[in-house]
Amino acid sequence: MPPTIGFQEATRVRTATSFGSSASRPPDHEVVFDDDDPENPRNWSLWFRSWMIFAISYTTWVVVFYSTSYTASIPGLMEAFDVTSTPIATLGVTTYLLGLATGSLLVAPASELWGRKPVYVTCMTCFTLLVIPCCLATSLTEMIIVRFFGAMFGAVMVSNSAGSVVDVSTEEYRALTMSLWSIAPMNGPVTGPVIGGFVYQYLGWQWDNWLVLILAGVGTLFMATTKETYAPVILQRKAARARKETDDERWWSRYDERVSTSALVKTYMWRPFELAFKEPILWFFNLWLSLFYGILYLCFVAYPIVFTQHRGWGPGTSGLSFIGMGIGTMIGICAEPFWRKVINNHPKDPETGKVPPEATARVMIIGSVLVAVVFYRYGAKIRSKSKIIRQLREDQEKDDRRVEKAQRRKAKLANAAGGDGVVEKETGAIIGTTGSKDESAV
Repeated sequence: MPPTIGFQEATRVRTATSFGSSASRPPDHEVVFDDDDPENPRNWSLWFRSWMIFAISYTTWVVVFYSTSYTASIPGLMEAFDVTSTPIATLGVTTYLLGLATGSLLVAPASELWGRKPVYVTCMTCFTLLVIPCCLATSLTEMIIVRFFGAMFGAVMVSNSAGSVVDVSTEEYRALTMSLWSIAPMNGPVTGPVIGGFVYQYLGWQWDNWLVLILAGVGTLFMATTKETYAPVILQRKAARARKETDDERWWSRYDERVSTSALVKTYMWRPFELAFKEPILWFFNLWLSLFYGILYLCFVAYPIVFTQHRGWGPGTSGLSFIGMGIGTMIGICAEPFWRKVINNHPKDPETGKVPPEATARVMIIGSVLVAVVFYRYGAKIRSKSKIIRQLREDQEKDDRRVEKAQRRKAKLANAAGGDGVVEKETGAIIGTTGSKDESAV
C-alpha cells in the first residue's frame, strides 16, 4: 500500500529550473501537505511549536548578546593586552558585525540546499567552538579575528530564525509569534553590556567569554532538539520516501528539480546587491536602516565611556544605563497593535483593496523623529549632572573623604603606638640599667 500522501491537481508545475508537464509529472502523484499532515510544521502540537520558538529565540539572543557584551570588557582588554587606543579596542564590535553581515550571505543558500536544522546545528557548533579561542586569547588581534569568523557562523540565527518562526506559525497567530520571538533578539544587544558589565567587574574579561561559551553550548543543544521546518526540504524528503516505499518513480514534489549548488549560491550572494542597486526605494531604506543601526551600536560603545568617565559609574553600574533601551524596545513590541492600526488607516490601493506596503513608512517616520529629538537631548545632557547623579557623586565623595580620614587617623595611631613602644623600651632599659647599678633605686 502506498503511503498517504497529499496531492493537488495541476496541469503545469513550475520548478526552480523549468516547467514540467503533467505527462512527466502526474498531478495525482504530487506530494503536498494535507490539511492534517503531521509532517507540516504548522500542524505540530502547540507545546512543541512553542518550544521551537523559544529555542530559536534564545539562541538568537545569545548570538546578538555576544556582539555587545564585548564592550563591557574593553577596559580590561586594553589593560591585559597593553592597548592604548580605544578605537582599536572597539574593533572587536566592528569585526563581529561584519561577520554577521558576511555570514548571512552564505547561510541562506545553505538552508535552501540542506534545510534549516542541519545548518543551525552545524553553524552553532562552530560558533560555540570559536568562543574558546576568545576565552584563551593572548592578544587583542587574535580576539578580533576570531570574533569575525565566529560571527559568520552565528549569523545563521540572525538570517534564518525569523523564517523558522514563520514556518511553524499559522496565519492567525503569526503576528503574535513574531512579536514574542523578537523580544529576545531585540534585547540581546541591550542585555549584553548589562550582564557583561557585572561579569567583567567581578570575574574579569575572560569570564565574559566563558559565559557566552556556556550560553552558546546550551543554545546548540536546544537547536539539536528541534525539527526541520523548511517546507521544500520536507516535501523533497517525503517524495523520496514515497518513491522508495512504493517503488513508484512517479511520486514527485515541485521542489525536486533545483538549480546547481554553485548557481544557487551565486544567486543568493548577488541578489541582495542587485536589489540594493536597482531598486530606488531600497536606496533610502538601506540608508535609513544603516544609519539607525549604526546609531544603536554607537550607543553600545559610547554609553560606557559617558557613564564611567563623565559620571564615575563602575563597569557593572554603567551597564544599567542600557535598561532604558530595553524598556523602549519592549514598549515598541507591545505597541504592535497600535502600529498596525496606524498602518491599516493608510488609504487602500483602489485596484487590490489592500493597504500598500509603503504604509509602514508612517511608523518609520514616527521613529525617525523620536530618535532625532532624543539624541539631540542626549548630546546636550552628556556633561550635565542630574540631581540624582549629583547626590550620588557627593555621597561617594563624602565616603571617600571619610575613608581617607580614617586611614590617616589609623596611621597616626600606629605612629604614636610605635613611638610609645620606643619610649617604653628606652625607659625600661634605663630603669633596668639604673636598677642593676643601684638596687636601692628599684
